[in-house]
Parts: sequence; C-alpha cells; structure tokens
Amino acid sequence: MAQINIRIDDTLKRDADNLFSEFGMNMTTAFNIFLRQSVRERKIPFEISAQAIQDNKQEKLLQFFNTWDKSDVQKILETIKERDNFSTGRDNAISGY
Repeated sequence: MAQINIRIDDTLKRDADNLFSEFGMNMTTAFNIFLRQSVRERKIPFEISAQAIQDNKQEKLLQFFNTWDKSDVQKILETIKERDNFSTGRDNAISGY
C-alpha cells in the first residue's frame, strides 16, 4: 500500500479531523473516499471556481462592514473626501456623500 505525505494548516487539519470523526471516519478514510470518487468520475467531485472564492471574500467583507456603526462609516467617508480634496484641490471630490 502506498503512503502520501502532505502539508496542511494545523487548524484545517484539526477541523477536518473533528468533522470526519463526526462521520465515524479518520482523515485517511476521508481522503480515500475523495480519491476514489475523483477517479470514478474522472473529475474533482465538487466545483472549483474563482466565483466561489470571490463570494467568500465578499461575504467576509460584508460581515466585517456590518459590525461598523453608521457614524464610523460617515467619519471614514469624510476622511476620504478631505484627503481627496487636499490632493486634487477639488471641493466635490466624492459626489453624493
């Protein structure tokens, strides 16, 4: 039987071990399932796309921004407007705010 050594993030390994344990299996069994399914279907058994990564980034940003108070956002917009006015000499650098 062959052996594979891979490097993964410690947190990812711990989380995966916990999840697979809930399924009643270990990492080796889970990885073998993944490999068998990949070979059987002749593809990665789940979708990989840049959109999923982008959606995840947008979701994290949204969660981050939802923690902000409205006054914080207004202060940030005013700071941006002041800096833009200073660097360009314009009065209405950010219109609509």
